[in-house]
Amino acid sequence: MSIVSLRHIWFGIGAAMVAGSLIAFFVLGIRWGIDFTGGSLLEVTLSQVTDTASVRTILEGVGYTNLQVQEIGEQGYLIRTTDLSEESHQALLGTLRETYGGAEELRFDSIGPVIGHELKQTTTWGVILILALIGGYIAFAFRKVSLPIASWKYGLLTIACAFHDVIVMVGVYVIAGFFLGWEVNAAFVAAALTVLGYSINDTVVVFDRIRENLANRIGKDFEETVDMSIRQTFARSLNTSITTILAIAAVLIFGGDTTRPFAFALMVGIAAGSYSSIFLASPALVAWEYAKKKKA
Repeated sequence: MSIVSLRHIWFGIGAAMVAGSLIAFFVLGIRWGIDFTGGSLLEVTLSQVTDTASVRTILEGVGYTNLQVQEIGEQGYLIRTTDLSEESHQALLGTLRETYGGAEELRFDSIGPVIGHELKQTTTWGVILILALIGGYIAFAFRKVSLPIASWKYGLLTIACAFHDVIVMVGVYVIAGFFLGWEVNAAFVAAALTVLGYSINDTVVVFDRIRENLANRIGKDFEETVDMSIRQTFARSLNTSITTILAIAAVLIFGGDTTRPFAFALMVGIAAGSYSSIFLASPALVAWEYAKKKKA
């Protein structure tokens, strides 16, 4: 089977995934964690078994508003509130201990809204800068392969596929977060940056084989050269991705509740990256060349 000859199908699937992710993003919205919005996050274990509605009702009754309570395990709870002072923090713990006969604090994080806003801006510009630098480096590395596709197009397509992978990862994560209460926090940013690196590396591996085959004049035309390069690297890319996903699946299944969202985001991003590096990036080179010939 020629992967390149079916490129319009692959492009359609990729476009559908991006469109679905964008719809989920705008309809459901992102649940930002306290790393970005500011606030306090308290993880506790209660001595008595209860439910999230009861915990929320008790705390709202003593003046704590804008609460989000998430159950973790049998007696564990994540309580997110507006930024708490140390006095309010201790008062909240006291209320839980008095009501449920004891409460063990496992974690308490507090971030001001200004710091959260600055972190969001820094993350956005950091990702943009990283992608721009990587695209420039790939264009420079492929500078000796100027025919039939200019070297800068390799860099641009690498960035485009990286955006595809992150958008799909965000969209699927937003859907999962809507049902499971997962939030976008610093761990999610780490997962996104990991996916960017993984995706770009996978794409460059295929591009590098195309560069090698072009230099050795393998294939009767550019489409055949690209198709042969994809087939030569297909098993390597697929095996690497499956091995990585299996390892992350173990973390997803057996890991704790705090690592599960991170593992899920990584799995989705790596799967999307494998698809884009094989079925989108290299076939897009051929489509771009045909578009250039048609225009000429």
